[in-house]
Amino acid sequence: MHRAAHRQSVLLGHLAAAGATEQPMLGAQHTSAGDSAAYERRPVSCDDVVIVSSCRTALCKAKRGSFKDTPVDDLIAAVLKETIRRTGVEPEAVGDVCFGSVMGPSSQRANECRIAMFLAGFPESVPVHTVNRQCSSGLQAIAQVAASIRAGFYTVGIAGGVESMTTNPMAWEGAINPRVAESQCAQDCLLPMGITSENVAAQYGVSRDTQDEFAARSHRLAAAAQAAGRFRDEIVPVPTALKDPKTGEEKRVVIDQDDGIRPGTTAASLGQLRPVFKKGGTTTAGNSSQVTDGAAAAMLMTRAEADRRGLLILGIFRSFAAVGVPPAVMGIGPAVAIPAAVEMAGLSIDDIDVFEINEAFASQAVYSANKLGLDMDKVNPNGGAIALGHPLGCTGARQTATLLYEMQRRGKAARFGVVSMCIGSGMGAAAVFERGGEIDSPPRRPVASQLAGLSRDAQVS
Repeated sequence: MHRAAHRQSVLLGHLAAAGATEQPMLGAQHTSAGDSAAYERRPVSCDDVVIVSSCRTALCKAKRGSFKDTPVDDLIAAVLKETIRRTGVEPEAVGDVCFGSVMGPSSQRANECRIAMFLAGFPESVPVHTVNRQCSSGLQAIAQVAASIRAGFYTVGIAGGVESMTTNPMAWEGAINPRVAESQCAQDCLLPMGITSENVAAQYGVSRDTQDEFAARSHRLAAAAQAAGRFRDEIVPVPTALKDPKTGEEKRVVIDQDDGIRPGTTAASLGQLRPVFKKGGTTTAGNSSQVTDGAAAAMLMTRAEADRRGLLILGIFRSFAAVGVPPAVMGIGPAVAIPAAVEMAGLSIDDIDVFEINEAFASQAVYSANKLGLDMDKVNPNGGAIALGHPLGCTGARQTATLLYEMQRRGKAARFGVVSMCIGSGMGAAAVFERGGEIDSPPRRPVASQLAGLSRDAQVS
């Protein structure tokens, strides 16, 4: 014991002497980088998980839109092939592929993803799997691949989402467990989504006029973005066939435009629509998201790998949170998930410059933004699901593409962005991304929820 104490004393003496005569090699200091706020600047981490490509197909109306005759595996293959083209990464270097999907039969959809990989030119050595957290499935896939990269399972991965609501409309299959009657929450899991929207509107006082104004805003902003070409960088043109429903004649086309946007939509015109879920209600087809077909994909890797390959970094994955909320008002999910994800990233709501909040219904999107006190100029600046559509499994990956390109356009005016959505059966999810042009890590503040249960000695400031 005496020898150990002596060695420790000598070592501490050396460290004290060095500290008295030498400046530390690295130090954090507060500076203003000319972005949206002044942050404590720190060196970057080579282990950051970054996004080097993010793309999507056009989003098209189910049953009557431009992808009504397009197989799901063709949609997936289109974004996979484009991801490889944009990055130049050899397909065999991809450690795993994960796609979110909701309505497609589980085993069949997984097989369709595998088929799509081969159609896109991937070798048989690259694996694939699917994930289903309902409306957040595309974002969940991104979070899952990011977590696997951080865990060291692989260095490069592709995440995305797909839905063909033409092929797989929303429906309950099989019987319902009679024990559902024993739990109110279990019963509420079976509520039609439109009824949960009515519940949010009634419980939190979101008027019909407010919902229609928000819906008209979505179409107005999406129409302006489309006219200005702001979706051009994220959309992959898809060659496909369209069948004439009367003659059966096929016509070869290339689809590169969202077809659900209605320019000229006003709150007054939406006010003429009748409620569709509840007599005397406020939720209509016009202030709800559209059922849609589409796919999206993103390539993630470590920053070190991106630097080695000389790839442009679109964004940095900072945090992800999934939370539970009462199923009867499932639409409030973003209001709970966003603060959790932002806190986990060591940020505050005020640090976020752009929010992509899924517009499942105007009622819940309005409530979430108001509850968090968001500046509406930061929320869905290019419109949302009311105008663009909500292909369930694809939406989170689509939102990520839209967010990253919007942040690139804004440059230093947008350092941090959030993607969020409500989730059927009573959940919410959110993720924080940092603009890829940044060269420093974000501020790291203690996350109260993560420190719960730890001793004082274990907590770090």
